[in-house]
Amino acid sequence: MRHRLLLLLLPFVLLSLTACGTDRPDPAGQAAYGSFELERYFTGRVKAWGLFEPRFGGSVRQFTVDIRGSRDGTAFVLDEDFRFSDGEIQKRVWRIQPDGAGGYSGTADDVLGVAQGRSRGNALAWAYDLRLKTQSGGIDVGFDDWLYRFDDEIVLNRATVTKWGLPVGSVTLAFRKIE
Repeated sequence: MRHRLLLLLLPFVLLSLTACGTDRPDPAGQAAYGSFELERYFTGRVKAWGLFEPRFGGSVRQFTVDIRGSRDGTAFVLDEDFRFSDGEIQKRVWRIQPDGAGGYSGTADDVLGVAQGRSRGNALAWAYDLRLKTQSGGIDVGFDDWLYRFDDEIVLNRATVTKWGLPVGSVTLAFRKIE
């Protein structure tokens, strides 16, 4: 009986272990793309096109984001307006504090706790927990974002979305600087 239980749990344990091993960019060899300074890239207007892909089937959800970045005292503010293909509209306003050494911390109304980020080479890691609105209230998920700056106009973002540490989907975003 105990062995059956272990056999039933083994796939979940293996899945959770593979979820913990995410690829991290090696800044060596990425010098051609320069460094990623969040506040430098996002100052002004940026447009993004994205999609959410559920891990276990279901509909891919497409969306666009209009972003305005500005300084407010020591904080950097990202004002984001999301428009989903099904007509839903969401707003998120980030207040981000750079630490001057490539690190960032940030808050937003639907973010649980404080988001943490670190720039390395042309990449920026950004991790946080988010409360997604649902018809029955909300669901808390984790986001592990990796943004990659290609030039002064283009940034790509890949995010793993998790629930209880297990991957439930991914988000892909392409950002383009408007100004």
